[in-house]
Formats: sequence, structure tokens, C-alpha cells
Amino acid sequence: MPFLYLPALILITLGYWGLFTLIQVLNLCSLAAGLLMLPGNWFMVLTLALFVGCTHFEHGPGWTVVALSVLLAGIGEVLETLLGSAAAAKKGASRRAMLLSLAASIAGGLLGTAILPIPFIGSILGAVAGAAAGAFAGAWVGEAWIGTDPARRKEIGTAAMKGRLTGMAAKLLIGMMIFFLQLASFLL
Repeated sequence: MPFLYLPALILITLGYWGLFTLIQVLNLCSLAAGLLMLPGNWFMVLTLALFVGCTHFEHGPGWTVVALSVLLAGIGEVLETLLGSAAAAKKGASRRAMLLSLAASIAGGLLGTAILPIPFIGSILGAVAGAAAGAFAGAWVGEAWIGTDPARRKEIGTAAMKGRLTGMAAKLLIGMMIFFLQLASFLL
């Protein structure tokens, strides 16, 4: 069963700085994954947890940094969800409109990723635009369902869209905080 020795071989071959470089590249990819509506912040937590759990270097990050990364990733998820709904709720959106907005923004983000055929950049722009459009459409349909007048539907849909974009930006900011926390923990 020589394949069981592969992780040990990778650790020995790469060493501390090789693993540092690999994790930083993976973390940058994770930040981009967050823009594609994937759990990029959690990918960064997982890579660091694997590093800390599988290595025994005398310096570098430890379980405290992993715990802080988990806390930050959790805050990012809460902010993304709450900011998306809060803007619509502030305008008087119904619960139905807020739930449909959330569901449609997820569907729109996934659909938007596939629509723009430009590699990488098109996927990111498509995911962000699709999520924003989905948030608007979901809130608009939710309000139409209960008979809200068209002008009010547009106002609530616009608030849901802006809230979703703000939530995504907040989650990206948290992701950058996780990235720099982990980077600093390797260098200190």
C-alpha cells in the first residue's frame, strides 16, 4: 500500500515554505471561489486545519489561528445572510419575499456562473450579477404574490439586490481577513 505514504512524502518534499506557498495559492483560489458562490472562506479554514493537523513544525500557525479562522468564516456567513435580508426588511418586505430573494439569488448566482463564457472573470461577474438579479427577482415575485403594488415591489427588489451585494462584499472582506490572518501566522 505505497499510496498511503504519499501524504508523508509530500510533507517531506515540500517542507515548511513549500507548504506555505501551496496553502497561499489554495487560499487565493478560495477567495475567488467565494465570488463564485462557493464556500471559499471554509476552504481556507479546511486547508489550514489540514496543515496544522498533519504537520508538527516548531513555528507557524496553530489551532488558535484555526479557531479564529472558523470564527471569522462563521461571521462572514451570518453577515452575508443578514445583510441580504436586512435591506429588504427595512423597506417592509414580507417574509416570503425575503426567502424567495435568498433562494433566487443562490439560483441566479449558479446560473450566472454558467452564462458568461469568459474564463474565470466571466464566471465571477456572472455569479455576482446573477446573485444580484436573483435577489431582485425573488423579492419582486414574493411581493407580487401577496399583491403589493408594482412601484413598491421594485423598491423592495432593489433593496434586496443591494443588500445581497453588500452581503457578498462583507463576506469577501471577511475572506480577505482570514487570508491575511493565516498569512501573518505563517510569517510570525
